[in-house]
Amino acid sequence: LIKEIREACTSLGFVEIEGDYVQSAFWNFDALFTPQDHAARDMQDTFYLTEKTIPKFENNKLVKTIADAHLKGWKYKWDIKEAKKLVLRTHTTPVTLKHLAETKPDEARIFTIGRVFRNEKVSYKHLVEFNQIEGVVTGKNITLRDLMGIQTEFYKKIGIEKIKFWPTFFPYTEPSLQSMIYNHDLDKCIELFGMGIFRSEVVEPLGLRHLVLAWGGGTERIAMLKYRLSDVRELYANKIGWLRSLSKCQ
Repeated sequence: LIKEIREACTSLGFVEIEGDYVQSAFWNFDALFTPQDHAARDMQDTFYLTEKTIPKFENNKLVKTIADAHLKGWKYKWDIKEAKKLVLRTHTTPVTLKHLAETKPDEARIFTIGRVFRNEKVSYKHLVEFNQIEGVVTGKNITLRDLMGIQTEFYKKIGIEKIKFWPTFFPYTEPSLQSMIYNHDLDKCIELFGMGIFRSEVVEPLGLRHLVLAWGGGTERIAMLKYRLSDVRELYANKIGWLRSLSKCQ
C-alpha cells in the first residue's frame, strides 16, 4: 500500500524526501507555531528522549524570528531550552519544514512517507507507532482549490472516488480542511486526511516567498478503508491467511 501511495504521488509530479525519526522540539513543534504550553507537547502525548545530545541551531536569525512570532502571536516569552529537547517525531512535518527552510524553493512539490510516534493508548483506531504520508506544494498563484484538486486526483489514483471536503481547525494551517471519504460498511463519510495553507507565522520565518499548501494523514487509515477493517491492530496481527487472501498478495 505504501508503494502504491508513493507511485500515486510521483505520478502527480511530487518528489520524495526523507528525514530522521528523532527531531528537536524546535522543528517538531516551535517552527509550526505550536506554543510551548500546548497540550500536545506533554509527555502524555509525546515521547521525549533522555539522550544528552543537544541539537545545534546554526541559523540564529531563524530561531529569533520564530521566537518573535511566538511572542507576538501567543504573548509569552519563548524558551530555547524547551525547543532543544529531543523527541520521536509526532508527525512528518518537521521533515518537510526543514527541506523548505534549507532549499527555499519558489516552486516545489514534495512528499514524505514514514513512521511517526504518539504516546497514547492503543485502541481499534489508534496506534503508538504508525505511518504517515505528507505532501506540500509551493508556487505562484496557488489556492485552496488547487489543494482540493490535487487531493481529489491522489484519492482517485488509489481507488477512492467519493470525496468531500469540510472546513475544520488545525493550529498551523489557515484555512484548514479535512477530506471526508465515504465508507460503504458504515454507510457514511469518515475523516481521512487533514490539509490547509500554512499560516504566515510558519512560512515567513523560513524565508519562503509564496504560499505553501500542506496535506497529510495516516496510511493505516487508508488500509482500513481499502481492506474493510474495523480494527487498525489487525494490520499488525500477522494473520497469514488474511494476508494471502488480499489481491495484492495473490
